This record gives sequence, structure tokens and C-alpha cells, in this order.
Amino acid sequence: MIKKLDILLIRSFVGPFIVTFFVSLFVLMMQFFWLYMDEMIGKGLNIWIIVQLLVYMSTTLVPLALPLSVLLSSIMTFGNMGENFELVAIKSSGISLLRFMRPLFLFIVGLSGLAFLFSNDVIPVANLKALSLLYDVRNSKPALNIRPDQFNSDIQGYSIRVGSKDKEGNIIHDVIIYDHTDMLGNDKVVMAKEGQMIPSQDKQSLIFRLKDGWQYQEGYERGAHNYTQTRAHFANYDKVFDLSGFNFTRANESLFKNADQMMNVAQLSENIDSLAKDRRRSYNNMGGYIAPYVTFNNKAKEGDSLARKIARNTYAVQKYDSSFLQLVPDTLKATVTQTVVNNLRSFKSLVDANSLDKKLQTEHYLKLAVELHRKFTLPFACILLFLIGAPLGAIIRKGGLGMPLVIAVVFFITFHILNITGEKLVKAGSASPWLGMWMSTLILLPLAFWLINAARNDSQIFTKEWYLRVWRAIKKMLPEKNKAVA
Repeated sequence: MIKKLDILLIRSFVGPFIVTFFVSLFVLMMQFFWLYMDEMIGKGLNIWIIVQLLVYMSTTLVPLALPLSVLLSSIMTFGNMGENFELVAIKSSGISLLRFMRPLFLFIVGLSGLAFLFSNDVIPVANLKALSLLYDVRNSKPALNIRPDQFNSDIQGYSIRVGSKDKEGNIIHDVIIYDHTDMLGNDKVVMAKEGQMIPSQDKQSLIFRLKDGWQYQEGYERGAHNYTQTRAHFANYDKVFDLSGFNFTRANESLFKNADQMMNVAQLSENIDSLAKDRRRSYNNMGGYIAPYVTFNNKAKEGDSLARKIARNTYAVQKYDSSFLQLVPDTLKATVTQTVVNNLRSFKSLVDANSLDKKLQTEHYLKLAVELHRKFTLPFACILLFLIGAPLGAIIRKGGLGMPLVIAVVFFITFHILNITGEKLVKAGSASPWLGMWMSTLILLPLAFWLINAARNDSQIFTKEWYLRVWRAIKKMLPEKNKAVA
């Protein structure tokens, strides 16, 4: 039955958990902006695109924020109770630490189940949306910005230079426009003393309304085999530039859906099975590919009369056993040598192609296996870090965001480094997928059990007084001379 103490403990945990979760998510989002800020600034993105990118990226960062918030909130909850002597009162009433941890443990198990569903059903879709949108943002052109005394080539096929601009930025002077649309170099040039930049109403075009200028164009007359140049003066001339290339366009999301990060457990398992069948099929086909080039074991091969004659020529074999080529008649040596060289080249190319195909299949298999194990490591990471955080909070007996935050960050960084190391070992082929992806759990789980046992025995490993007492005991054991030095 649920006791009032269980409800009190869960309430004490939920508040810090929600706060730390969103704080952790915010910090991770700031890291994302720090990495991709240069690729988003100056591209004229509207607020809706930025909001979508924020929502999708924050969803993909939940696997990092959730375990960290569980660890930090569990340390804070048990640390606050230890600092307020609530744990002492609970233990004195006959309730053990394991019984006290049970309601929160069951709560974390339920949270881990929700985390698995979130990782399996929501994160693949969020990855698809986020990475495809980020791809579109990174490949979109920056907003057109024509600066004085600088050539601007943002508009495809044109190079534009203006000498100066007025304060408002639309009146320009000393304009030079090189037209490269026909891919023949600087054969078309427009020069004007002044002009005005006017955007169209639909923002799809930019009009340069030029005044008092010249237009130069070079040409080639094929019949006359000479070059011509045309020069025309104009009082007013409108040059229209197409700005549709600066619009933000979305790529087809179906191009990204086959990536390993966009799949759930069922899709990953199906792709792993299909890949395993392809690998077995390639192994079986390898023998058939190399059979035509291995003739010593191919009894059905035709055209081997020369080999049969050499085999029957016992005297020749005994006399020239040092080299097979000496057994070949002089008239056929060049032909046999060239045939052998060609066969060896073909055989090497075939083996290299199959080796490369096998390498690519192995890399693809390892990526799929990593993503499959990642679906299960996230839920268990929440349980593991709770088993570490709860006894840590009971041992340090400090609440708030001081000591608990420092200890939580240290343990989480250790956990994250072990995760990254294991994943890299798997992708490098140095460890099996299950060992690499569960390496952090295998290393930290014994530490969690040790901390639980230390918390049950009221260990003082995180108190300054315990270390002072140990140091005094060591000083008493030292000789008199060493005491003076100490």
C-alpha cells in the first residue's frame, strides 16, 4: 500500500526533477546554438523556422537531459532530507534506506518505460524533422547584402559592385555589373553613374533602375572568324535580378528517412536481419566469383591442353622444376605471361571490390546495432543514475544546487565519456555492439551498489571531519621526526 511517506518522497522529487530537466535541456540547447550560430545568422530565417528548429532539436536532446536531471534531482532530494535530519528520523523509526528508496525506484522505473517509448516512437521522427530542417538551413543562401567597394556574387551568374550608397541604402553610385550567365567570361558589362535598388512586391526580384550609363557586349562571328564589340549608351535602364534562389526551401524528408537515427526498434531489427542475409549471400557468392581464376582445381575448364601436356611430360617436370614458366614453349610464353597478369589484375580488382563491399556492410551493421542498443540504454541509464544519486544524496547530506550540482556533473560527465568511448569502440570494430553500448552500465553499476551499501551503513566518505580523523590517526602512527615534518 502507498504510505503518506511515499507520497511525500515522490512530491519532494518531482519538483526538483522538473526544474533540473528544463534547465539541463536549456543548457544543451545553448550548446547547439553555439555550434550552429554562424550557419544561421544572416540568412533571413523567419521566426517560425527558428521555433520549429528549437522544438525538434530540444526533442532530440532529451536522451542527454533526462538522465542528468534524474541524477541531480535524486541527489538534491536525499541531500535535503539528510541536511534536515529527516533521514535520521526515518531510520530511527525502523524504516530502512532501501524501503525508503522503493517508491522513487518504482517511479523511476515507470519513467524509464516512458523514456523507452519516447526514444522508440518520438525521437526518430524528431531526428528526421530536425536533421532535414538543419540541412535546409545550412544549405540556404545568405540574405543579399551589397556593400560599397566590394564585388558581390551572391546572385548566380552576376558580379555586382557599387561605389557608394546613401544612408537609406537604396540609392547607389558608380555601378558595375558583370553578366556571366552565358558562361563566356566578362563578355557583358553594364556601367552606370547612379541608380536605385527597388525590390518587387513579391520579394522574388530585385530591380536596378540605372541612369546615365553604358552597356558593353562582346561577340564572335563564326562566319567571319572575328570578334565584335557592341557599345550602347542609355539614359534609363532597368536590370532585373531573380531572387528566387534566396528563398528558404525544404528538401524532401523521404531522402533522410533511411538513416539509422530515423528508425525505431522494429525497423532497426528488420534492417539488421536483411543486412545479415546480404552478408551471408556475399560470402557464398565469393566462391563463384573467383572460381574462373583458380584453374588448378577446376577440372571442367576447357582449353587446358597445355597444362595436361606439361603434367604428362615427366622429364620436363624433373628437369625444370624450379620454374613453371620454363615448362611453357617459347612461342607461348608471352601469351601465357600476359594472360596470367590480366587474370591476376582481374582477380585483385574482384577481391578489392568484395572487400570494400564487406567493409561498408560491416560499418552499416555496426551503426544499426549502436542505434538499436541506444533505445534500451537510455531507459536503463535513468535507473542507473538514480541508484547512484539517491545514496550519494544520503551520504553527502547537502541540499540545494551547490555540492549536489558539482557531484552530479562529475558523475554524469564520467557516464557520458564512457558512453561515447564505448560507441566509438563499436564503430571502429574494436568491441561488440552490446559490450560497447553497455560498457558505462557495466562499470558504474557496481559503484551504485557500493554507494547504496555505504549509505545504509551511514558512511562518512564525503564529510570533512572523517578525513580529519583519518589524518590524525595517520599522524599518531608516524615516528616523532616525521610528525615534526608533518
